[in-house]
Amino acid sequence: MKICIINGPNLNLLGKREPEVYGSQTFEDYFETLKEKFPNVELSYYQSNIEGELIGKIQEVGFSFDGIILNAGAYTHTSIGLGDAMKAVTTPVIEVHISNTYARESFRHQSYLSGNAKGVILGFGLKSYELAIQSFL
Repeated sequence: MKICIINGPNLNLLGKREPEVYGSQTFEDYFETLKEKFPNVELSYYQSNIEGELIGKIQEVGFSFDGIILNAGAYTHTSIGLGDAMKAVTTPVIEVHISNTYARESFRHQSYLSGNAKGVILGFGLKSYELAIQSFL
């Protein structure tokens, strides 16, 4: 099984950015933990702060992988293009958020992605990614 984790803007700052919301662990360190927990899953990871690059990655893996886990960060609430990319590919996408977006600012309550996602997992910290992987097994 091949699953690609795609992270959007500012998620490269995990471990430094607002640790009270996002925790103190870098995603790179957490990714190593995920690979150890799921040795039979071929996991890959991609992060970009640029919307078009995220769309390109979805298109690149969206016909050959078994699953995509997408944390689009703030683009969740602004990007029709990412939603359209999710709809265009055949690989199922799980939308993931580290924080509970409904417990935050009201603009974070709107997602342009959820309607094109197989499912949405939010509010469980980095464990949200683990839950998303389990949903594909």
